[in-house]
Amino acid sequence: MQTYNKDNPSIRNLDTLAKLMDSQFKIPGTNLKFGLDAIIGLVPGAGDMAGFLVSGYMVIVMVQNGASGFVLARIMLNVLIDALIGSIPFIGDIFDFAFKANERNMKLVREHYLDGRHRGGAWKVIVPFLFILFAFFAGVVWMAYALVGWLINLF
Repeated sequence: MQTYNKDNPSIRNLDTLAKLMDSQFKIPGTNLKFGLDAIIGLVPGAGDMAGFLVSGYMVIVMVQNGASGFVLARIMLNVLIDALIGSIPFIGDIFDFAFKANERNMKLVREHYLDGRHRGGAWKVIVPFLFILFAFFAGVVWMAYALVGWLINLF
């Protein structure tokens, strides 16, 4: 396993990708920045899925570069929060503009490798993460069931 090194091409690519997704563009006359995540998030469903896939790719690269379980759990929690709230129409677009999950994740990675923070096991983050994930999927299944029931009653 490799360690964080700003000269490592995969880490440099992640830094560039995080900036592109979260803060590449600036609104003229302000200090407000946004990235492709906020733009592609405007496409219902597909845009949010594309942003989620990019974040997933970043997690895979971080795993390959030796990130600890604790930092990976915090990163996945940021990705989950971004995906869940980001998928809400309109509110999610504003959230994507402000939350900047990919840059948050790169900050966690730098703190982990350069400052020695975020070490140790992931259970104190993984257990709540799995609970939230389970609740989310249960909600999706319930909504699908309710929608099918509503459609059957409609016809």
